[in-house]
Amino acid sequence: MIFQTPVSSKIETMNKLLLFLIVAIAFEPAIKAQSTLLESVKRNPAEARALCNKFKSLNSRGISSSSKEVIQEISIQKNLSELDAEILTIYVIGMHCPEVK
Repeated sequence: MIFQTPVSSKIETMNKLLLFLIVAIAFEPAIKAQSTLLESVKRNPAEARALCNKFKSLNSRGISSSSKEVIQEISIQKNLSELDAEILTIYVIGMHCPEVK
């Protein structure tokens, strides 16, 4: 039977903490970028309304606002990755026009 000594337990805890910090640092730029992206829409409600109007217009023509083509178009127009464009779309719909599909 192997017994953990207080020292080995502390080392294991420190290793877990170190791993957590490395992962947190690695993902920090992506988290900050998404936060900045969403903050820009929060500060500019006219942009959110414009996107909602666009989504409503698309819906009226039977086009889903979450379709690949729409996400690609927003990605190009806003100079975003497709993932960021999708996050932006979901956020705007959820906060400003939940009736949009």
